[in-house]
Amino acid sequence: EQLLYSGDIDVNKKNKVLPNDVFSFKVFTEEFCQLLMEEIHHFYGSKLPARRPNSMNNYGIILNEIGLESFVFALQDAIIQPLAAILLPAEGSELEAHHSFTIRYRGGEDTHLDVHTDDSDITFNVNIFGNYSGAPLVFCGINGEPDHRLFRTAYQHRLGYAVLHRGRHRHGAEDITSGERMNLVVWSYSPTYRSSEASRKVHQKEARKPDLRCLSYTHDRDFAQFREFPPDKKSRHFGRGWCPPRGKEYHHGFVPDLPADSAAL
Repeated sequence: EQLLYSGDIDVNKKNKVLPNDVFSFKVFTEEFCQLLMEEIHHFYGSKLPARRPNSMNNYGIILNEIGLESFVFALQDAIIQPLAAILLPAEGSELEAHHSFTIRYRGGEDTHLDVHTDDSDITFNVNIFGNYSGAPLVFCGINGEPDHRLFRTAYQHRLGYAVLHRGRHRHGAEDITSGERMNLVVWSYSPTYRSSEASRKVHQKEARKPDLRCLSYTHDRDFAQFREFPPDKKSRHFGRGWCPPRGKEYHHGFVPDLPADSAAL
């Protein structure tokens, strides 16, 4: 407890990155961030094998696998659950499980994270090492809503500060330009929410063409109409997108990357 930031968290004022959707607040002291980084470096030094934390990040550690499961459950109970219940009550009122991991961005490794949604109901993402420049976290709209590919804001991580948002909020990390950034991420799950009608995925027709910062080379059917693929990504992802779902494209001018994909339009 002494390692948690002891200041008050005012959920009604400056902590709103996006009103009603994305929130940020200080949760860890600098001393705790340093201790956590030491623990992570000890694991790296052990040369023990580490599974990828998720399908998109190549560099990171699953915290349950290095003995930190009880710490994350305590964090979920003391910080994530109470705040999520107030700020994002539909998804965050009854969090019962989690998947927690670190992610690392630096030159020669993962330099960015493509725009996506998380496999979570509530995402808690806190910066624990930040000697870097660039790599803003870009937020677009909620998956399935008309503005889900429209830019809303960019958030710059700060040491010890967390950002809290729904897992279905479309977002991505843009390129790091120097240094290294390390974050601790907790994906929390609510069985109650997942069994409710509110969790049912319903896609609405897009409002208009997507904003460039909200395009995904992994998921979007029309990525190449607006941007070039990053190096080594085209062969894996070109023509394999699903977003927007067929029949939910914006009204005028939608062109898929594969001509055959036009048959259903």
